[in-house]
Amino acid sequence: MLSQINNRMYKYSYKSDSPESSGIFAKKLASQLSSGDVLALKGNLAAGKTTFTQALSHFFMVEEDVTSPTFTLINEYNGSLAIYHFDCYRLKNPEEILYMGFEDYLAKDGIIIIEWPEIIESLLPKNTISIEFTYGDSENERLLQIHSPRELIL
Repeated sequence: MLSQINNRMYKYSYKSDSPESSGIFAKKLASQLSSGDVLALKGNLAAGKTTFTQALSHFFMVEEDVTSPTFTLINEYNGSLAIYHFDCYRLKNPEEILYMGFEDYLAKDGIIIIEWPEIIESLLPKNTISIEFTYGDSENERLLQIHSPRELIL
């Protein structure tokens, strides 16, 4: 479902009934991404952010195990397009991500995926695609709200 918020932001919603369904959606989105794109993934623990990232990374032929970088803060994956996977859960302030070279990553070829982006929202580029994961009515159901600065075919 699509609704245009204003002439610069598009809002989509997607209802997933399983991790596999979320993976199909992630791959559909991945097919429209290119180098320089930034994804901000919001949601509670176990809402599906890392599962989504795994499917998206597999679309780009990442062969490594894709895991949450909760303790390492960033994981880098090589595939047909590089994936830079950040986790900001443990950051105490936005400056910490700058010390990690975040601005350098923004200039690299690849896609940046950020879990728990709320603390660094002021540092995110305007072209960031934001996806919020919430729990649905059943154990595996997830509701995804997508905000994108460009139109997507979902």
